Amino acid sequence: MMRYNTQEKRLALPEYGRNIQNMVDYCVSISDKEERTRCANAIVTIMGSMFPHLRDVNDFKHILWDHLAIMSDFALDIDYPYEVIKREDLYIRPQRLPYSQGKIAYKHYGKILENMIKKANEHEDGEQKEYLVSLLANHMKKSFLTWNKESVDDRKIFKDLKELSNGNIVMNEEYHKLTESKDILMKKNKNLSRRQNK
Repeated sequence: MMRYNTQEKRLALPEYGRNIQNMVDYCVSISDKEERTRCANAIVTIMGSMFPHLRDVNDFKHILWDHLAIMSDFALDIDYPYEVIKREDLYIRPQRLPYSQGKIAYKHYGKILENMIKKANEHEDGEQKEYLVSLLANHMKKSFLTWNKESVDDRKIFKDLKELSNGNIVMNEEYHKLTESKDILMKKNKNLSRRQNK
């Protein structure tokens, strides 16, 4: 009679498959510790060859040994080359990330852009600050056009920039020229069609 996977024991790490799990189970059953260790090394080598693109990841070997311990249900008695994860550490919940609860003045610009404007505010007046402010204004225009697909008047961007900088950054529409709305939209459409054609 044929056995189905649903009748087999549940895989601890399904990405390695049933055959690797069977190897680990066999390894746990070996009575000689030296032989068991050799078997474990061979299994880790096979596990590593299954995901060659991850070899550049930091501590790749260490992760494989952790996975071996997990797959053996922490019953594999060998001298591990690394300190492996403990069973109780698997169930520790990570600490909550502190999310900023600050209000965003204009959601279409986002909080990061607001923070960048604050940083630009702290810069000393000069060529570097002018360049930075110009980049920020152009980025604001791009962000605005993400939500409003028609066009946007530069005066609106300059007004919002002045407001977000508490009146410290004032741009003159006759002196400062931003990228044309049609150029921004055309570039976005080109990028979108390029991604869709891949």
